[in-house]
Amino acid sequence: MSSSPESAARHRRSAGFSGSATPRDLPTTPRGLRTRAKLVDAARVVFERDGFLDARLVDITSEAGISAGSFYTYFDSKEEIFSAVLAEVEQEMLHPDVRAVTGGDDPVEMIRQANRAYLESYERFANFMRLLEQVASIDEDFRELRRKRGESFVRRNAKSIRQMQQDGVAGADIDPMMAASFLSGMVARAAYSRFVLGENWTIEDMVDSLTELWANALKISRPAS
Repeated sequence: MSSSPESAARHRRSAGFSGSATPRDLPTTPRGLRTRAKLVDAARVVFERDGFLDARLVDITSEAGISAGSFYTYFDSKEEIFSAVLAEVEQEMLHPDVRAVTGGDDPVEMIRQANRAYLESYERFANFMRLLEQVASIDEDFRELRRKRGESFVRRNAKSIRQMQQDGVAGADIDPMMAASFLSGMVARAAYSRFVLGENWTIEDMVDSLTELWANALKISRPAS
């Protein structure tokens, strides 16, 4: 992951957890934004290498090539910078509109490309996703933060389902939010099983199966072959 001032600016309200107060504002200078981005990138390296509990702030600043005292100019705690790393990872995993990616209106192909994009992103960030499971199991506040941020995926998918209903290709009796929540959870768990637990599935087989399950669950009408 390569953080940039622009991507960092998208997370102005990225909070820490464990009861942290209002998030501090981002730096106002290009140099400050670059330094913060270096810390976030370094933190991801250290967290993935050492785990959350064993990661030390001095290791993060050393990895970033920044003096230890400078850390507190940008973050209050290890929890807060972990949250910033999470925000960056999630931003990279939230893809642009799949309709624009595919260049067409075939709903099944759109679902296929969305599933493929998510699985490929999850594979790139598998080490961090493994760490997320560990941190979520030991910190209740972080679990809630993660749940709320996960709603971004659900809302995006629910929007796509509503559009397919309006286009007359998905079942009108389906609740978009519930369907998006359940189906998104299915894809996320499949990705975890493959890239964290080590199931011996190919991405192609996963894309085929997940797309078929999505299409059937949404009652997508298909032209006769």
